[in-house]
Amino acid sequence: MEIKAKKSLGQNFLQDENILKKIANSIKTNKNDLIIEIGPGKGALTKYLKEKESYLICYEIDERLKEILKKHEDNKTKIIFKDFLQANILEDSKNFNYENIYIIANIPYYITTPIIKHIINLDNLESMTLLVQKEVAERFTAIPKTKAYGSLTVYLNYYFHINYLFDVSRFAFNPVPKVESAVINFKRKKEKLDVKNEELFFKLINDSFKMKRKTLKNNLKEYDWNKIKKILEKNNLNENIRAEELSLEVFRDLANTLA
Repeated sequence: MEIKAKKSLGQNFLQDENILKKIANSIKTNKNDLIIEIGPGKGALTKYLKEKESYLICYEIDERLKEILKKHEDNKTKIIFKDFLQANILEDSKNFNYENIYIIANIPYYITTPIIKHIINLDNLESMTLLVQKEVAERFTAIPKTKAYGSLTVYLNYYFHINYLFDVSRFAFNPVPKVESAVINFKRKKEKLDVKNEELFFKLINDSFKMKRKTLKNNLKEYDWNKIKKILEKNNLNENIRAEELSLEVFRDLANTLA
């Protein structure tokens, strides 16, 4: 039975075997690790992930794919038909005695950020490999003083070392999407920055980028500017600077001074 991609689910089935192998090889797991695949589709990548002999849980929202995916189930592989954003990973994996968690996903760009937020505080999370729209990949891996650098970049860099792995042509998919894609890897930082008050730190980042074209001074009117100015001077930065010119460490220093 031919199952056509559903536009409403943002489905584009990846079918380039070389790309599938490269994605599977982007994580190095052992038999006691847990791989979580989000959006396995027709199981094109699942078969390569199973070769690793790790524990494997696949979350798929499209129940039309039940017959195809259920063939992959065994004592180390579970297929769960559920929206991943509603999933309780700890509950779903309680029968697996695993060490580290690795996440692999080919996801529509509009749910990339919610998915990351859903798993960011997961204990044992070692790394994530995401196949996303190229523009999103560039935003996630951007560096200060570039157009793509924004609050989300800073937020993610607080938790992860992020690497842009490789581009994926839109012709590797069926149906062919309008945009190019890329594969990026997030490796969990063993030690996060020393931030005194995380809530204030994240609020400061969001407020700094509130109006991207405005200067930091205009965006941070509700904060003690004298304290901010001292940190900027210490880092040889002009007080008419914009948020996109500040590194993660400077945001840390600002938040700690304000805390």
